[in-house]
Amino acid sequence: MSHGLFNLNRPLTGTQNAVPCTGTESWGYTTVRPEAHLFWWLYKAQDYENYPLILWLQGGPGASGCGFGNFGEIGPFDVDLKYRDTTWLQAASLLFVDNPVGTGYSYVTNKKALTTNVEELSADMITLLQIFFKTNPHFQTLPFYIFSESYGGKMASTITLELHKALDAKSIECNFKGVALGDSWISPLDSVLTWGPYLFGISLLDKHGLSEVMAAANEVKSAYEKGQFAKSTALWDNTQNVVEKFTYGVDFYNIMLNEDPAVAVHSKLEHNDDPLSRLSRRILKRFHEDKLDALMNGPIRKKLGIIPKNVTWGGQSDDVFQYMCVDFMKPVISTVDALLGLGIDVTIYNAQLDLIVDTPGQELWIEKLKWPGLEKFNNLTWTPMLTAQSKLAAFVKTYQNLAFYWIMNAGHMVPSDQGVTALEMVKRVTKQK
Repeated sequence: MSHGLFNLNRPLTGTQNAVPCTGTESWGYTTVRPEAHLFWWLYKAQDYENYPLILWLQGGPGASGCGFGNFGEIGPFDVDLKYRDTTWLQAASLLFVDNPVGTGYSYVTNKKALTTNVEELSADMITLLQIFFKTNPHFQTLPFYIFSESYGGKMASTITLELHKALDAKSIECNFKGVALGDSWISPLDSVLTWGPYLFGISLLDKHGLSEVMAAANEVKSAYEKGQFAKSTALWDNTQNVVEKFTYGVDFYNIMLNEDPAVAVHSKLEHNDDPLSRLSRRILKRFHEDKLDALMNGPIRKKLGIIPKNVTWGGQSDDVFQYMCVDFMKPVISTVDALLGLGIDVTIYNAQLDLIVDTPGQELWIEKLKWPGLEKFNNLTWTPMLTAQSKLAAFVKTYQNLAFYWIMNAGHMVPSDQGVTALEMVKRVTKQK
């Protein structure tokens, strides 16, 4: 299969011991530009005509949606190939794309074909979606949503804006309904500048540590304001080092966990190469753990049967991050503002225990929106979202086409930490509840 041709007749399968899951799946490559090939994986829900289609975008950049998002968060099977009882396939058909090119199973045959900013990767995604909906007209009328996580939210914002333009130009036909930005890298400076106060407020920094973290964070800001974007990315990495030092290894993805600083330092030192290469490994290591790597380059690769011999899952991910490093610290607040102004439904959700994209930072950039409905949104009182056992799962605030979910007891990867809550949120966002 290639060039976006989807075969929807293959039964959905796992291992011999996996719990059966109804539906069908398909996968393939789409050549979006010469020397640039995006890999996609579609899971079609049972009775799919009655459910929306969700496109899932992972972060990084360079983290694999077909790998981590699929087996680590929302797909029908986990990394042990056991059935996930909170899979989003219960609420939607799922389209995973290893985006941008070079991520996961996606690849380029020339590094010059790698993307350097969100505008370039968005153009590639629009090309893929044009082919997808053209070759799958049965999905054209079904509600279509984009859900994202981390840097995936930055990508999703721009992709959504470009999709709106394509719909206006009638170059694509789909029933687009909205975008969801999960723990999203919308305003990097607002995130890094709130790390210190956030950690100090929960007793993970003392006053001396707070001072050191703020000094490092302000260096990031200074470099960015001078237009030194690659340097600001490197200094952002240094700020993480300072945080780890003074918190004794707080986990950036869940503040209730921690990593032995000696282990973190050893991990950095064992790669005696340039700073950006070390940074890319640091960012992507969470998405390329040994067990998932073995699965994707072993049984899954064999099952898929179409991965080129010279392509390994994650083999070009470091390059992806490094080529995007200049774009990494740039905000897309104005893009989200544009989406709201166009009347597009925007859902923001953020985890209580996330540090790398902490909730205080998210609330800061929301305050910078010029959207006319912001004042009334701010004046609303949030409402609790309860579990079946009447325990608090989240707080929710919605006004017109903006919604915010404050997810309790979850780290950066919300579906992994609070699968039931995440699935409930998906049903609400997609108007199934």
